[in-house]
Amino acid sequence: MELPQDRQQNTIRPHLDKRMNIISITRVAALLAAICILTAQPVLSWAADKATMKQTRQITLLAFGDSLTAGYGLPVDQSLPSQLEQLLLADQYNVRIINAGVSGDTTAGGLARLAWTLEEPVDAAILELGANDALMGQDPAAMERNLDAMLMMFDKKGIPVLLAGMRSIANYGEDYARAFDGVFPRLAGKHGTLFYPFLLDGVVMDPTMNQMDGIHPNARGAREIANRMYPLVRELVEQAYRN
Repeated sequence: MELPQDRQQNTIRPHLDKRMNIISITRVAALLAAICILTAQPVLSWAADKATMKQTRQITLLAFGDSLTAGYGLPVDQSLPSQLEQLLLADQYNVRIINAGVSGDTTAGGLARLAWTLEEPVDAAILELGANDALMGQDPAAMERNLDAMLMMFDKKGIPVLLAGMRSIANYGEDYARAFDGVFPRLAGKHGTLFYPFLLDGVVMDPTMNQMDGIHPNARGAREIANRMYPLVRELVEQAYRN
């Protein structure tokens, strides 16, 4: 039995409308998916570029200091520079740290050897000197001149620096301690360097963190220093990447 023409149109139209709705929804979904892909692409590209940057360009970081840097009494792989390097490598930074620590060195000794040390190119540096100046009761003004001269050498070469501060021992009185302790923050401000106020923070006077002499950190102490310093060391490496 054939339906009247108007009945046929009324029967067909709902089916067509439903089909058109399905097609429209499918097209909208496809369009939204394309937009999401295009929007996400720059983010994914940025993340890939950052990962590539860390892995391809090697940063050479100079650790310049005394026995606290050299790792006196420790296996090489447990020294402070080695433990910092391990942390950086674990974070996918392609970094090589040169351990230029000399046991017993003062700021005067460091100044005397820095020029030839910098004959080899480096991208960043940690400067850690002053502990032996304090032990010997050296004039804080002379120590400041030596550190200032070293920081100027780094500045001239465009090498970003993390300055590690030290504190005076109590033997020489409050005036000496005040003069000595004020040197490091003052120089960090003058040269605009990254600044870690006290290298032995969290370690000094703790027998579980030090060797039998009570002065030099053991492996656990070096690890504690590395963990505490690491955020600033990572920032130093990022500065080197931007140079």
